[in-house]
Amino acid sequence: MSYEITRRKFLAHLGVASLAFPLTGFANNGLNDLLDIRDIQLAYSAITWGGNDKQAIQDISSLGFRGIQLRANAYQTFGQKPEELKKLLQEAKLELAMFSSGNANINTGKDEEEISKHVVHANFVKTLGGKYIQLTNSSRPKTGSPSEEDLIKYGRMLTEVGKRTVPLGVDVAYHNHMHQLGETPEEVDIILKNTDPQYVKFELDVAHYQQGGGDPASAVRKYKDRLKALHIKDVRDRTGQQANSNYVFVELGQGRVDFPAIFKALDEIKYKGYAIVELDAVPDKAKTPLECASISKAYLKDKLKFSI
Repeated sequence: MSYEITRRKFLAHLGVASLAFPLTGFANNGLNDLLDIRDIQLAYSAITWGGNDKQAIQDISSLGFRGIQLRANAYQTFGQKPEELKKLLQEAKLELAMFSSGNANINTGKDEEEISKHVVHANFVKTLGGKYIQLTNSSRPKTGSPSEEDLIKYGRMLTEVGKRTVPLGVDVAYHNHMHQLGETPEEVDIILKNTDPQYVKFELDVAHYQQGGGDPASAVRKYKDRLKALHIKDVRDRTGQQANSNYVFVELGQGRVDFPAIFKALDEIKYKGYAIVELDAVPDKAKTPLECASISKAYLKDKLKFSI
């Protein structure tokens, strides 16, 4: 039986099959052998290394990932010597899958300054051979929900950044995030509806989206025409006396994000692009960033059948 026939039959009957047992359990016993994930490229974010980008590059390369996401701190270190960073990436055989350009904040009274810093980063990314900058914000009010007016204003800010970076060959990717404008699915939708698709793409962070009350697989389908990258991240509830928040980001497979459902949705929309594994910080201080990345790699290979 050909792959395509098998795949069609599987997708046609998945709804019936899922009534009999959970999707996750079925997927982990071979479901993903039927999914066409060959067009999805895997990258890993350097955020876990806390600014030690040289070590992150070395470790991520050693695990076989094809791409890396760097943060704005890399500009502080290599902004005046981008060719040095470019050489490090080339030697490690890593592509710059995404660059975290930082916050684009509204209501600062300094819109031009906010926009200009991302244009500077876009030129840096272009020199490195990258194509995307990720934008976040710290404009969420301390208490209560943001106003629709502010969500619209933020969408327009993103568009203004994109109008300046797209001519350089660098796209803007909006990143949904807890404790920011775009925490809930409803807020994300308002922001994206008030951006110009020509200038603003969507980088879906599946763990943030789920923690904000959404279904990441549904978001993949809903925003299929805007989706240019994903953060593949897991999250679980905190237990015991841990403080700061009621959740913690963890290695893939250690939390409650339904990755088989997400990758099934990606297969359905024929997604082509980077899935960037991200872990904000080491959840167990006894482990190293490399050890955490190895756990996520094992999940991708053993449970999702990726070849890395």
